[in-house]
Amino acid sequence: MRLRLLVAASLLAVCLVPSAASADATLFLGRNSAGDDRSVVRGFAVGVSMLVVGFEFEYANAKADDTLLIPALRTTSGNVFAQTFGIPRFQLYATTGAGMYRETLGRDEETAFVLNNGGGVKISIAGPIRARLDYRIFSLRGNPRHKTVQRFYSGFNLAF
Repeated sequence: MRLRLLVAASLLAVCLVPSAASADATLFLGRNSAGDDRSVVRGFAVGVSMLVVGFEFEYANAKADDTLLIPALRTTSGNVFAQTFGIPRFQLYATTGAGMYRETLGRDEETAFVLNNGGGVKISIAGPIRARLDYRIFSLRGNPRHKTVQRFYSGFNLAF
């Protein structure tokens, strides 16, 4: 009972204490990997954070390679993340999220639910310009060619 009261009071205090919100946007390029298959992925993410906790929308698209039988994979997801603060030039984060995916290869197409978990780092370069490195594991529901897809990307991040 005391623990529940402490948690409720802590949440109320966090909600009542004003904090500066910040936002950022990322353009990225990376690789999807499912077994031996690899494909180039491009995308963007837009997020908002309140010191430690934040929320992000992400879109990514990897084109198909019909000759190697690698399907196209498009994902959209809403993510929540926890991040460090107060470390000069580096901001580490862990993220989890859910959304939808569409996998296409030739005439075959699968659209279903996706979960993702991962993390990364944002590295300050100059002013609001940062580099972003990110790793995610996607769990594709439904009947995709591969149930698990890993993604690593690097990107250009602008804080505002």
